[in-house]
Amino acid sequence: MGMQPQTEQGGGGAAAAKEMEEEPHVERLPADLLAHVLSLLSSFHDLAMAGGVSRRWRQAVGRSLATRRRLSFAGQSTGDDSAARLVRAAVNLRDLDVSRGCWGCHITDGGLLQISTAECVGKLTAISLWGLAGITDKGVVRLVSRAHSLRHLNIGGTFITDESLYAVANNCANLKSIMLWSCRHVTAAGLVALVSKCPELECINVGGMRVSRESFAGLLSISPVLRIRSVPEIVNASVQVS
Repeated sequence: MGMQPQTEQGGGGAAAAKEMEEEPHVERLPADLLAHVLSLLSSFHDLAMAGGVSRRWRQAVGRSLATRRRLSFAGQSTGDDSAARLVRAAVNLRDLDVSRGCWGCHITDGGLLQISTAECVGKLTAISLWGLAGITDKGVVRLVSRAHSLRHLNIGGTFITDESLYAVANNCANLKSIMLWSCRHVTAAGLVALVSKCPELECINVGGMRVSRESFAGLLSISPVLRIRSVPEIVNASVQVS
Protein backbone atom coordinates (compact mmCIF):
# COMPACT_ATOMS: atom_id res chain seq x y z
CA MET A 1 0.00 0.00 0.00
CA GLY A 2 2.92 2.35 0.84
CA MET A 3 4.36 1.92 -2.67
CA GLN A 4 1.16 2.69 -4.57
CA PRO A 5 1.49 6.55 -4.60
CA GLN A 6 5.01 6.20 -6.01
CA THR A 7 3.71 3.97 -8.78
CA GLU A 8 0.99 6.44 -9.64
CA GLN A 9 3.46 9.34 -9.50
CA GLY A 10 5.86 7.46 -11.70
CA GLY A 11 3.06 6.68 -14.12
CA GLY A 12 2.05 10.36 -14.24
CA GLY A 13 5.62 11.40 -14.94
CA ALA A 14 5.89 8.89 -17.75
CA ALA A 15 2.66 10.17 -19.29
CA ALA A 16 3.88 13.75 -19.13
CA ALA A 17 7.18 12.76 -20.72
CA LYS A 18 5.36 10.90 -23.48
CA GLU A 19 3.10 13.89 -24.10
CA MET A 20 6.16 16.15 -24.36
CA GLU A 21 7.76 13.75 -26.83
CA GLU A 22 4.64 13.82 -28.99
CA GLU A 23 4.41 17.64 -28.90
CA PRO A 24 5.94 19.22 -32.03
CA HIS A 25 9.32 20.81 -31.33
CA VAL A 26 8.10 24.18 -32.63
CA GLU A 27 5.40 24.26 -29.92
CA ARG A 28 8.14 24.24 -27.29
CA LEU A 29 9.64 27.49 -28.58
CA PRO A 30 9.47 30.42 -26.16
CA ALA A 31 6.70 32.86 -27.08
CA ASP A 32 9.13 35.65 -28.00
CA LEU A 33 11.14 33.36 -30.26
CA LEU A 34 8.02 32.05 -32.01
CA ALA A 35 6.83 35.62 -32.59
CA HIS A 36 10.23 36.49 -34.06
CA VAL A 37 10.12 33.51 -36.43
CA LEU A 38 6.65 34.50 -37.62
CA SER A 39 7.79 38.09 -38.11
CA LEU A 40 10.07 36.81 -40.88
CA LEU A 41 7.09 35.70 -42.96
CA SER A 42 6.43 38.13 -45.82
CA SER A 43 3.30 36.50 -47.21
CA PHE A 44 -0.15 37.53 -45.98
CA HIS A 45 -1.38 34.00 -46.79
CA ASP A 46 1.35 32.43 -44.66
CA LEU A 47 0.53 34.70 -41.74
CA ALA A 48 -3.15 33.85 -41.99
CA MET A 49 -2.34 30.12 -42.06
CA ALA A 50 0.01 30.45 -39.09
CA GLY A 51 -2.68 32.23 -37.09
CA GLY A 52 -4.98 29.28 -37.62
CA VAL A 53 -2.64 26.66 -36.14
CA SER A 54 -3.55 27.25 -32.51
CA ARG A 55 -4.43 29.94 -30.02
CA ARG A 56 -0.77 30.22 -29.07
CA TRP A 57 0.23 30.76 -32.69
CA ARG A 58 -2.55 33.29 -33.20
CA GLN A 59 -1.21 35.29 -30.26
CA ALA A 60 2.32 34.97 -31.67
CA VAL A 61 1.14 36.33 -35.04
CA GLY A 62 -0.29 39.34 -33.22
CA ARG A 63 2.99 39.91 -31.38
CA SER A 64 4.99 39.54 -34.61
CA LEU A 65 2.79 42.09 -36.39
CA ALA A 66 3.35 44.57 -33.57
CA THR A 67 7.08 44.61 -34.38
CA ARG A 68 6.78 44.93 -38.16
CA ARG A 69 7.99 48.01 -39.95
CA ARG A 70 6.78 46.94 -43.41
CA LEU A 71 3.66 45.07 -44.50
CA SER A 72 2.88 44.18 -48.10
CA PHE A 73 -0.30 42.74 -49.60
CA ALA A 74 1.02 43.12 -53.16
CA GLY A 75 0.11 40.07 -55.21
CA GLN A 76 -1.97 38.62 -52.36
CA SER A 77 -5.63 37.80 -52.81
CA THR A 78 -7.02 39.67 -49.84
CA GLY A 79 -9.95 41.91 -49.05
CA ASP A 80 -10.91 44.89 -46.94
CA ASP A 81 -11.59 43.26 -43.57
CA SER A 82 -8.58 40.94 -43.45
CA ALA A 83 -6.14 43.64 -44.60
CA ALA A 84 -7.49 46.18 -42.10
CA ARG A 85 -7.29 43.64 -39.26
CA LEU A 86 -3.59 43.01 -39.92
CA VAL A 87 -2.76 46.71 -40.31
CA ARG A 88 -4.47 47.52 -37.01
CA ALA A 89 -2.30 44.91 -35.29
CA ALA A 90 0.90 46.33 -36.82
CA VAL A 91 1.15 49.28 -34.43
CA ASN A 92 4.76 50.14 -35.39
CA LEU A 93 4.27 49.98 -39.14
CA ARG A 94 6.11 52.50 -41.30
CA ASP A 95 5.72 51.13 -44.85
CA LEU A 96 2.34 49.87 -46.12
CA ASP A 97 1.97 48.32 -49.57
CA VAL A 98 -1.54 47.36 -50.66
CA SER A 99 -0.81 47.37 -54.39
CA ARG A 100 -3.05 45.34 -56.64
CA GLY A 101 -0.29 43.05 -57.94
CA CYS A 102 -0.72 40.26 -60.44
CA TRP A 103 -3.18 38.16 -58.40
CA GLY A 104 -5.33 41.00 -57.21
CA CYS A 105 -5.47 42.78 -53.89
CA HIS A 106 -9.17 43.60 -53.71
CA ILE A 107 -9.06 46.64 -51.47
CA THR A 108 -11.86 49.18 -51.85
CA ASP A 109 -12.74 52.49 -50.21
CA GLY A 110 -14.26 50.46 -47.37
CA GLY A 111 -10.88 48.92 -46.67
CA LEU A 112 -9.07 52.27 -46.73
CA LEU A 113 -11.65 53.72 -44.34
CA GLN A 114 -10.96 50.87 -41.90
CA ILE A 115 -7.19 51.14 -42.34
CA SER A 116 -7.33 54.89 -41.71
CA THR A 117 -8.40 54.20 -38.11
CA ALA A 118 -5.30 52.11 -37.36
CA GLU A 119 -2.90 53.43 -34.74
CA CYS A 120 0.07 53.18 -37.12
CA VAL A 121 -1.32 55.45 -39.87
CA GLY A 122 0.02 58.65 -38.34
CA LYS A 123 3.53 57.12 -38.34
CA LEU A 124 3.52 55.72 -41.88
CA THR A 125 6.28 57.11 -44.09
CA ALA A 126 5.42 55.15 -47.25
CA ILE A 127 2.09 54.03 -48.73
CA SER A 128 1.51 52.28 -52.04
CA LEU A 129 -1.99 51.95 -53.49
CA TRP A 130 -0.75 51.15 -56.97
CA GLY A 131 -3.38 49.93 -59.43
CA LEU A 132 -6.29 49.61 -56.98
CA ALA A 133 -9.28 50.06 -59.30
CA GLY A 134 -11.75 49.82 -56.41
CA ILE A 135 -10.64 52.95 -54.59
CA THR A 136 -11.73 56.56 -55.11
CA ASP A 137 -11.09 59.94 -53.54
CA LYS A 138 -13.34 58.96 -50.62
CA GLY A 139 -10.97 56.33 -49.28
CA VAL A 140 -7.72 58.03 -50.27
CA VAL A 141 -8.68 61.36 -48.68
CA ARG A 142 -9.56 59.70 -45.37
CA LEU A 143 -6.30 57.74 -45.32
CA VAL A 144 -3.87 60.52 -46.24
CA SER A 145 -5.63 62.98 -43.94
CA ARG A 146 -4.21 61.00 -41.01
CA ALA A 147 -0.84 60.11 -42.58
CA HIS A 148 1.00 63.22 -41.40
CA SER A 149 4.45 61.55 -41.51
CA LEU A 150 4.08 60.39 -45.11
CA ARG A 151 7.15 60.83 -47.33
CA HIS A 152 6.51 58.47 -50.26
CA LEU A 153 3.12 57.87 -51.87
CA ASN A 154 2.21 55.69 -54.83
CA ILE A 155 -1.33 56.17 -56.14
CA GLY A 156 -0.52 55.45 -59.76
CA GLY A 157 -3.01 53.52 -61.87
CA THR A 158 -6.02 54.64 -59.83
CA PHE A 159 -9.05 56.82 -60.60
CA ILE A 160 -8.35 59.58 -58.09
CA THR A 161 -8.97 63.24 -58.89
CA ASP A 162 -7.61 66.57 -57.67
CA GLU A 163 -9.56 66.06 -54.44
CA SER A 164 -7.05 63.43 -53.31
CA LEU A 165 -4.11 65.68 -54.17
CA TYR A 166 -5.64 68.54 -52.18
CA ALA A 167 -5.84 66.22 -49.17
CA VAL A 168 -2.20 65.19 -49.63
CA ALA A 169 -1.15 68.82 -49.98
CA ASN A 170 -2.98 69.84 -46.81
CA ASN A 171 -1.87 66.94 -44.61
CA CYS A 172 1.47 65.58 -45.85
CA ALA A 173 3.94 68.45 -45.60
CA ASN A 174 6.91 66.04 -45.43
CA LEU A 175 6.15 64.36 -48.76
CA LYS A 176 9.26 63.70 -50.84
CA SER A 177 7.99 61.64 -53.77
CA ILE A 178 4.68 60.74 -55.38
CA MET A 179 3.71 58.37 -58.18
CA LEU A 180 0.76 59.58 -60.26
CA TRP A 181 1.37 57.49 -63.34
CA SER A 182 -1.78 57.19 -65.46
CA CYS A 183 -3.95 59.18 -63.01
CA ARG A 184 -5.92 60.68 -65.88
CA HIS A 185 -8.50 62.48 -63.79
CA VAL A 186 -5.90 64.65 -62.08
CA THR A 187 -5.51 68.15 -63.53
CA ALA A 188 -2.88 70.88 -63.39
CA ALA A 189 -4.74 72.51 -60.49
CA GLY A 190 -4.16 69.48 -58.27
CA LEU A 191 -0.48 69.35 -59.18
CA VAL A 192 -0.01 73.05 -58.43
CA ALA A 193 -1.60 72.64 -55.00
CA LEU A 194 0.62 69.65 -54.29
CA VAL A 195 3.88 71.32 -55.29
CA SER A 196 2.98 74.58 -53.57
CA LYS A 197 2.16 73.02 -50.19
CA CYS A 198 4.75 70.24 -50.05
CA PRO A 199 8.08 72.09 -49.79
CA GLU A 200 10.13 68.91 -49.45
CA LEU A 201 8.74 67.31 -52.62
CA GLU A 202 11.67 66.15 -54.75
CA CYS A 203 10.22 63.79 -57.33
CA ILE A 204 6.90 63.36 -59.11
CA ASN A 205 6.02 60.74 -61.74
CA VAL A 206 3.41 62.02 -64.19
CA GLY A 207 3.61 59.50 -67.03
CA GLY A 208 0.30 58.80 -68.78
CA MET A 209 -1.45 61.85 -67.36
CA ARG A 210 -3.54 64.29 -69.38
CA VAL A 211 -1.63 67.39 -68.36
CA SER A 212 0.11 69.74 -70.79
CA ARG A 213 3.85 70.32 -70.91
CA GLU A 214 3.20 73.98 -70.15
CA SER A 215 1.64 72.94 -66.85
CA PHE A 216 4.74 70.99 -65.94
CA ALA A 217 6.86 74.03 -66.72
CA GLY A 218 4.66 75.94 -64.29
CA LEU A 219 5.46 73.40 -61.57
CA LEU A 220 9.17 74.01 -62.06
CA SER A 221 8.62 77.73 -61.64
CA ILE A 222 7.21 76.94 -58.18
CA SER A 223 9.92 74.42 -57.29
CA PRO A 224 13.01 74.56 -59.56
CA VAL A 225 14.59 71.53 -57.87
CA LEU A 226 11.58 69.30 -58.58
CA ARG A 227 12.31 66.22 -60.69
CA ILE A 228 9.43 65.47 -63.04
CA ARG A 229 9.46 61.97 -64.48
CA SER A 230 7.23 60.52 -67.15
CA VAL A 231 8.51 56.94 -67.36
CA PRO A 232 6.52 54.46 -65.23
CA GLU A 233 8.67 53.21 -62.38
CA ILE A 234 6.51 50.51 -60.86
CA VAL A 235 9.08 47.91 -59.89
CA ASN A 236 7.90 46.49 -56.56
CA ALA A 237 5.06 49.02 -56.74
CA SER A 238 7.08 51.54 -54.77
CA VAL A 239 8.08 55.15 -55.18
CA GLN A 240 11.56 56.05 -54.05
CA VAL A 241 13.70 59.12 -54.67
CA SER A 242 16.89 58.00 -56.34
